[in-house]
Amino acid sequence: MREHDIEPIRGLPGDLPPGEAILWQGAPDARVFARSALGVRWIGGYFAVLVAWAMVGGTPLGALLTAVAGLLALGLAYGFALMVARSTVYTITNRRVVLRIGVALSKCINLPLVKLSGADLRKLGAGHGDIALSLQGSSMLGYAMLWPHARPFRLAAPQPMLRALPDAANVAGILAKATAAVMPVQQRTEAAPAASAPRPAMGAREATA
Repeated sequence: MREHDIEPIRGLPGDLPPGEAILWQGAPDARVFARSALGVRWIGGYFAVLVAWAMVGGTPLGALLTAVAGLLALGLAYGFALMVARSTVYTITNRRVVLRIGVALSKCINLPLVKLSGADLRKLGAGHGDIALSLQGSSMLGYAMLWPHARPFRLAAPQPMLRALPDAANVAGILAKATAAVMPVQQRTEAAPAASAPRPAMGAREATA
């Protein structure tokens, strides 16, 4: 029996409570993930330069060994990307976003929609994209806990990221509608609504980082 076979619902740590429904589930595309998150093109280009340098100023054996090392590095990167794609499930419900992530050690991260303040869509071509989630206030999420499902270079304030999604624009639309639907509920339950300005509904923005 595999680890995830005991999940009551695929990608979720438990049964859905009354009133909660799954709006979308998905996972990263392995090839796009390898390109966008692991930089396989940069790895391949780096070793191509080393091979060319070895052929010009070194020996054929050195060039061959460098090429083998490059292929091994690319193989490891693509292998890791495949494992990430197989072990990851992103879930959007009408109340939260759930990231079931982890290759060696699986974990579920629950992000209530009322805690989201924004979503940035980065297009990767052919309909694929990343969606980075901005959280209100401080969180206990660490960059190492989220990686590689974290927005790059945001170490001080880590942002969870749904990586290498097929049909990313549609997913961003689903997330924006679900978040907008819960905002009025949150505002009605505030103790003193007149003391604080209401937040605008979250929308998906395009980002380049």
